Amino acid sequence: MNVIFTCGGTAGHVNPALALAGYMKERLPELRVLFVGTPDGMERGLVEKSGYDFRGVEISNFQRSLKPAALGHNLQTAKRMVTSRRQARAILAEFRPDLVVGTGGYASYPMIRSAAKAGIPTAVHESNMVPGLTTRMLEKYTDRIMVGFEECRAHYRRPDKVAVTGTPVRGDFFALTHDEARQRLGFSDDRPLVVSFWGSLGASGMNAQMLDFFRREQAEGEPFHHIHAVGRGGWEKMKSELAARGLDRCPSLDVREYIYDMAVVMRAADLVICRAGASTVSEVTALAVPTVIVPSPYVVNNHQEKNARILEQHGGAVLLLESECTGDKLYEAARGILSDPSRRAVMSRGMASLGILDATERIYDTVMALVK
Repeated sequence: MNVIFTCGGTAGHVNPALALAGYMKERLPELRVLFVGTPDGMERGLVEKSGYDFRGVEISNFQRSLKPAALGHNLQTAKRMVTSRRQARAILAEFRPDLVVGTGGYASYPMIRSAAKAGIPTAVHESNMVPGLTTRMLEKYTDRIMVGFEECRAHYRRPDKVAVTGTPVRGDFFALTHDEARQRLGFSDDRPLVVSFWGSLGASGMNAQMLDFFRREQAEGEPFHHIHAVGRGGWEKMKSELAARGLDRCPSLDVREYIYDMAVVMRAADLVICRAGASTVSEVTALAVPTVIVPSPYVVNNHQEKNARILEQHGGAVLLLESECTGDKLYEAARGILSDPSRRAVMSRGMASLGILDATERIYDTVMALVK
């Protein structure tokens, strides 16, 4: 059996495809896998590092602006749409897939559309609450659309095509219990752990707010352990600010450029402070960890706020808009949750009601039904 996975743009699009590919290889040892994305996109590195073959198609996004630079970019995108379809047809003819699965990003459009027109079974996984542009464009072509929550179904013209599967979370997130993860991190007391991050590149405005958060921790005697990831974009500036304010000498505050042991850290967390990207949402719901969530206002179609609203509605998260957010407000929200065990339990149950622990298996069953 031959399967093409097509994705790109962000790790949130690539990781579900990698999880499914690994699961399928375990179940079907003879499976041949090919990943297709943009030639120079970040997806290439993630895929090749995981040991899979990769092919590129020339495709780019459309910019929603009437500025001359944007119009020129969109003209190039229109030209690449034609080129990418020709490249997609060539890949299909060469690899002869039995199934094509797209997991998001504009790179998946030419492969899914070309495969569908060739009569090859296709499926699309949409990890955000509302469908992105690529998913909306592919809805009429693909055989099945897989989503994270039941509430997502209302956002599609063909709800009969929609299957609620959840979004896969890496298995190593569950390799340890909460207590084992705390021991791995060297915590010997019973103070809770706060984990905060704003994405791999960070967010300068939110990292600046965290300095006031850290100040409150120090002033109140460090009532909890705290691991914060700054991101590559603001690491050097953050180190200088911590030193200037004397915050680099707080024993319970661990500020890092990046959290490399994310599975252990997230498993040990009692509260997470973060954005509302699709991968993060799938992780906090699967782990059933209460969350203070600040959706990024800089994403297309404001999809992060829509992701966050579903967590808020189920009682698992406190939502703060970045425009109204300060370090003091973040701290008050975190302290309010951590000081109330019954509230933490209610929030954990709210998250658990949304978590789908067998998402990879559900996706596998859904796509294999198309082949059979």
